[in-house]
Amino acid sequence: MQHAKPSFRADHIGSLLRPPQLLTARAQYAEGRISGEELRRVEDQAILAVLDVQRQSGIHIYSDGEYRRHSWLTAMNDALDGFVPEHMLVPWQGPGGGMTKISSQVVGGKLRQKRRLHGHESTFLRDHAPGPFKITLASVMMYVGQAYKPGVTDKSYPTRAELRAELIDIVRNEVRRLVEEGVPYIQIDDPSLTFSVDEQLREFLRGQGLDMDHWVDEAIAADNACLEPAAHSPSIRALHLCRGNSQGRWLANGGYEPIAERLFNLVQADRFLPESDSERAGGFEPLRFVPRGKTVVLGLVSTKSKELESQDDLLRRIEEASKYVPVEHLALSPQCGFATVSVGNPLTQDDQRRKLQLVVETAEKVWGRPLE
Repeated sequence: MQHAKPSFRADHIGSLLRPPQLLTARAQYAEGRISGEELRRVEDQAILAVLDVQRQSGIHIYSDGEYRRHSWLTAMNDALDGFVPEHMLVPWQGPGGGMTKISSQVVGGKLRQKRRLHGHESTFLRDHAPGPFKITLASVMMYVGQAYKPGVTDKSYPTRAELRAELIDIVRNEVRRLVEEGVPYIQIDDPSLTFSVDEQLREFLRGQGLDMDHWVDEAIAADNACLEPAAHSPSIRALHLCRGNSQGRWLANGGYEPIAERLFNLVQADRFLPESDSERAGGFEPLRFVPRGKTVVLGLVSTKSKELESQDDLLRRIEEASKYVPVEHLALSPQCGFATVSVGNPLTQDDQRRKLQLVVETAEKVWGRPLE
């Protein structure tokens, strides 16, 4: 049985700027100065506050801001044993860019699940969100790329394919549980797909031992396997794509054309949330491959800087996109999260509020106010 799924016209990617008290509590917890219970109390208070921020902005879908995570990727690290500390080089572009050494975690032993990935997030949102909410999950392929280190990981997982298969089982089971709980909106974030369109980044990743020639097909297969438990449920299945997002920086350049036909036709999602706010993302022509009935959430409002976009420009770009996807199958959002990592992008809470309000006001000018 197919279920009619709502079209949230004013959307956002999920992560929101952390308040200072949450950043302080997380640092104190990492240093052993406060307990996990105390950290949870601060998280709860911060999430309640940011839910109210979203309510006041009028945004059509809620998240917890990813406030229970250090970054968008760390839900897996927190829920599983088997990760070990490591460092990695990241070729950031933009303000303060360049080859940057960052703390990371790699798989250093057999993975053992301690708890669910997102059950603590979904339970709190079910009880406290003022309206429909989303849970965001990091793509399996980001872990296959970042968390597999030859000489360390291969002692437990001889190949990346074996690690990928185990991670798919873990994420797929989490999606099944989220569906059973009635989570309205389930989103996989997979920037690895977009990394493949940047030839310079492809060369860098090849040097890390990644087979980029087959990456897109493997990523699509992994995302589909993870989303499959939601296929015949009321839960929205969504896929977000960006080009890297940390403190105003990015990793990749290039439009969607090289991957668009496979991406839009093969990924079994109801909604696509592509970054679309800059020349780095190219034009809207690749949207011609989007099948009828799928929704494209145009990521036109930048979270990388505080400058507020012109509503006239946003309306013009929505009209341009409607040449390829009917306007009734479009929606609007920021291009990525406001705080993919805890430090967040170079905006203030007030800047964030204005950006969310702009998304809402523009969406309602195009599609009208949602029915209560």
